Amino acid sequence: MLLCMFGAQRKLDSEGELYDVAVRALMRRGHSVNEMQKLLMRRCNNELLVRVVLARLKESGQLDDARYAKQFVRQRTEIRRQGKFRISRDLRARGVADEHIDAALAEAAEQTDEAALVRARIERKLKLTRGEIDDRKIASLYGSLMRAGFAPDLIRRELKNITRAEVPEVESAE
Repeated sequence: MLLCMFGAQRKLDSEGELYDVAVRALMRRGHSVNEMQKLLMRRCNNELLVRVVLARLKESGQLDDARYAKQFVRQRTEIRRQGKFRISRDLRARGVADEHIDAALAEAAEQTDEAALVRARIERKLKLTRGEIDDRKIASLYGSLMRAGFAPDLIRRELKNITRAEVPEVESAE
């Protein structure tokens, strides 16, 4: 690990230094409030100082969970083409509140068609497969779509439309 090789990171003791660390982290990528708090707590032992820096970031508009959730959802639906269940799970793991997640997913649902995303993923996978589409390949495809975060009924409906065969009921992991 790099920390062992170069030594532990120096603990910061001033608001200015801690604020600079936070701004540099935000320049690299967006962070939720919870992620930023964890990052700052690793760099400083003073919890009051971390709260002051978080409040300063929130006041300046640099740290906002609602905006972060919207950006995260847009990136995951447009670029990675993931479903709402996967996105909401990932946002919850990053400490974003449910009301921000629900609002961002509702906004994204108006602009994207999950059925079209599922069809595109199915067609891309089927182009790569050789031979007959058997139950094993359908089950594999179903599992990959479930891991991508799509609803089981939507997956079965789209698989049935594309393969023209009856898709068996599979127990949901959600």
